[in-house]
Parts: sequence; C-alpha cells; structure tokens
Amino acid sequence: MVIARLLVPEVDCAWRDKTALISPFAMDNLVTSNIRQRPIRTLVSVAGIALGVTLVMLFTGLARGMSNDLQRRASNVRAELIFMRPGAVQVSTTTANLDTRYVDRLEAIDGVEEALPIIRHFSQGTGGFGIEQIDGVEWDAYARMNGISMVEGRGPQSSDEIVIDETKARNNDLRVGNTLKPLGTREYRIVGIYSPESGARVKMSLAAMQEALEVPGKSTFIFLKLRNPDQVDAMAQRIDQELPGNTIQPTRDVFTSFEKTIPLLGVFLRVLVGLAAVVSALVVMLAMYTTITERTREIGILKAMGASRGYIVGIIEKEAILISVIGLVAGFAVSLLAGYVIHRAYGLVFEYSWGWATVAAAIGLIGGVLGALYPAWRASNLDAVNALAYD
Repeated sequence: MVIARLLVPEVDCAWRDKTALISPFAMDNLVTSNIRQRPIRTLVSVAGIALGVTLVMLFTGLARGMSNDLQRRASNVRAELIFMRPGAVQVSTTTANLDTRYVDRLEAIDGVEEALPIIRHFSQGTGGFGIEQIDGVEWDAYARMNGISMVEGRGPQSSDEIVIDETKARNNDLRVGNTLKPLGTREYRIVGIYSPESGARVKMSLAAMQEALEVPGKSTFIFLKLRNPDQVDAMAQRIDQELPGNTIQPTRDVFTSFEKTIPLLGVFLRVLVGLAAVVSALVVMLAMYTTITERTREIGILKAMGASRGYIVGIIEKEAILISVIGLVAGFAVSLLAGYVIHRAYGLVFEYSWGWATVAAAIGLIGGVLGALYPAWRASNLDAVNALAYD
C-alpha cells in the first residue's frame, strides 16, 4: 500500500485519491476525468458514434419523408384510374409516348366520366441536387377534377407560364411574378399559387409541355374519372378489353409508397444500419484500446491497490457508455440541423420516426459497449507488476 501511495503523484489527476476507489462516486469521477483529460480522443470517439447515428437518421428520414410526401400529393388526385403505355412511368423517369387521341376513345366507354391527358416530366432539382417533377396539364379541367383552387394569381395560359403549390412557394420563398427554370435553361414566369398540393408541385399547360419536349399530341398518362368510383376494378377490366395492350391501374397503386417503388431500398437501409453499428463499435474499440495503452501503469496501480477485474471493466465500460451517450446527442442534433438545411436548400423532405431513432440509439449504445469489451477485458487481465514497470 505504501508503494502504491508513492506512485500516485506520478500519474495525472484523473487517477488520484485511489484510496477511495471502493466508492461508486469516486468511480464516476474517475470516468468523467478520463474523458475530460483526453479531449481529442473523446471528440474522435464522439464523432464516430455521431456519424453512425446521423447516417441512419438522414437516410431513413429521407426515405420516409419522400414516401409520405408523394402519398400525400397522390391522395389529392381524385381520378380513380390511370391509363398509359407499358413502362411509361418509372421511379425517376417518364416517357411521353401516349397519343392524346385516346382521350376521345376512353370517354366513349360507358362508365368513364372524364379523361384528362397529363405529361409528367422529371428534371434536376433546385441547386443541381435531387429530382423535381413537372406536370403539363389542361389546367381548368385538372383543377375542376381534383378540387384545386388558386390561392393567388391565375392558371397558366401562355407557353411561358407556370403555377406552383403553396408548399413550394413557402419552401422556396417564391411569389407570383418570380421566374423558374423547371425544364432546364428556359425561364417560366409564375402566374399562380394553388392549393391543395396535388401531383407535381410545378405545373404548366399541356400544350406548353408538348412544345418544350417536342412531343406534339403526346402525353405520359391519362387520368380517368369514373361515374361510379366503386367500380374501379370492373372498369379497369372493361377498358382493357376495349383498348388492349395498354396499362390500366388504380391511381392508389401507381403512386404508391416511395420505399416500395425503389428495388431493394429496404435491404440498403438495413445494410446502412449494420455499417453504422460496425463503425461505432470500431471507433470506440480503437479509442478504448488507446486508453489502455496510455494508462497501463495507472491500471497497474489500481490492481496493486486491490481493484478487481470487474472494477477495471466497469470503469472502461462506463467511459464507453458516456462517450456513446454524448455521441447520440450530437448525432441527433446534427441530423436535425442537416435535414433542415438540406430541405431549405434543395426542397427534399425529411420525416424522422421514433422507431428509427430508437434503432439509431441502440446502434450507438450497443456499438459503444461491444467496442469497449475487448479493451476492457485486456485491461482487467494485465499483470499488476508488469503494468507498474511499463514505461
């Protein structure tokens, strides 16, 4: 005990007062002191945990946000069926390959109240990031079918006019009279802001879209409003018999969950979660292993004073847990801030869920605990005499 007391002044203040080690309060002070006296190592460890949490929250929040955003807009489309050529609508591309003369043939089918041709086009999003949808529609008929009204201004009339919904106007700080380049280089003037959101957030006249894309007399799909909305499946079969070789689907099935329309997105998210857990565990393990190497002599003093293996393991695991908790808080804060900045800059929608937040928290904590196991086990098995002689 005398030798141990003589050695104490040689180590940093985080390991002083070793005579009080039997106290849990002393153990807690020892853990926090270790973290404070190694700020760079602590910051690196916290950053590793925060990175894993941020990746999980941002990717899952983006997938959930875009999925729910698409579903909300699709729910405001009141047409019951969509008529199109096979393969016209993909995840991020569309093709204007449907002759608009189908409108007359569709409206001649008993049970079809109205047929409305639409061109849906995808372009690069604001700031060169993401994808934005633009619809070419016959505005008056589209607004009437879907219960849309103008909040400000009027509908598009000439070939250089567009309208946007309230959400886009608010998110991008746009007003009537401003200009946008939804199709690339040509500027279009905003002449109206409408509500509620329905389909693409930017709309122009069908004729203007046909002219811009050089597809006269073409559309991507045709919305079908039925006289009896309860006969969706029966009408789809009847239309298929009348006009075979085309795709007829209920609107609710075409604009489905964003997560379901991208192949293997669920697998990608699970792999991402696994990688985040591995990154967190490796960063903590490296940090704790470095701690053991740096403090070999101090651990020898603790063991010479009678500290048990469980005590040594407890110190290291407590430090790892505290680092993980700080990393979790930092990760959640960065996720919220990054999501807000990306949304404001590029219009992408993030919606975080408690379920994925719990998963992210579990990744950080479990990764930290598991990552510290080997360093803790190694420290607890150090020989006290050899550790005291370590330089």
